[in-house]
Amino acid sequence: MPVVRFGIIILADQPWSQSAQRWRRAEEYGFEHAWTYDHLGWRSLVDGPWFDAVPTLTAAATVTERIKLGTLVASPNFRHPVSFMRQLTALDDISGGRILLGLGAGAGGASFDTKVLSEPTLTPRQRVDRYAEFVELLDLLLRTDHVTWGGDYYRAVDARNLPGCVQRPRIPFVVAANGRRSIEIAARLGNGWVTTGAPAEGLPSWWRSVADAAGRLDDALAAAGRERGEVRRYLSLDASGTFALTSVAYFADTVERAAELGFTDVITHWPRPDGPYAGTESVLEMVAADVLRR
Repeated sequence: MPVVRFGIIILADQPWSQSAQRWRRAEEYGFEHAWTYDHLGWRSLVDGPWFDAVPTLTAAATVTERIKLGTLVASPNFRHPVSFMRQLTALDDISGGRILLGLGAGAGGASFDTKVLSEPTLTPRQRVDRYAEFVELLDLLLRTDHVTWGGDYYRAVDARNLPGCVQRPRIPFVVAANGRRSIEIAARLGNGWVTTGAPAEGLPSWWRSVADAAGRLDDALAAAGRERGEVRRYLSLDASGTFALTSVAYFADTVERAAELGFTDVITHWPRPDGPYAGTESVLEMVAADVLRR
């Protein structure tokens, strides 16, 4: 089986006094990258504790040394590229160049982020248009000092970025994409591509959707004049509808299937006691010992 790197998502649903140990353990377990969601609130967890992604990742950088840290994913729903660029360059500095930037289009009108800000509901086409502008402007801002921009969704006048990123030419982008147009964004501007596959009834249908998306990325990379190996491929395993940490055997099987489809990286979630991603940390510990450290 090809070498696969492992990542884990740690939801920002605990005070730092409790959550810090999860980030430390993620590194100790051997995960290559650890992520958190970037939302104002998320699904059923909006009625409980929730903390912002940027200070959470800043704190995580101070209690770890090696592991890559990132958003999965930041979106245009409430981030502006200019102010976000400043936060990202600070994060990259504090972490010593360990930041990965997962980017996504953002959910539509049903998302809590959109509702709480009373934002207008965008059509699917408008959301992808905004996403493309968001990624393109962030790319420019992180690479370039003195940026002026006048787009359909964002404005910037002589935006400064000094000292820029620790990682050159900028923080790596891991672009979330399933549809054709968003995959084209990933092929043009992504250092990585992450997919959740398409909503499907049953695992076979979900795996087919993942394979189809990987094929679309191949086509988009060829059209963009990029080599297949230039863009790392990340698969969010838990998007299948079955929690990958159900058992060690199930986790190992999903990793093998992802590798067969050409994925270089797989991502699961830190188990929670109930609700989304409910599971036991004992399975996570066994996965770390039996799969990650092989």
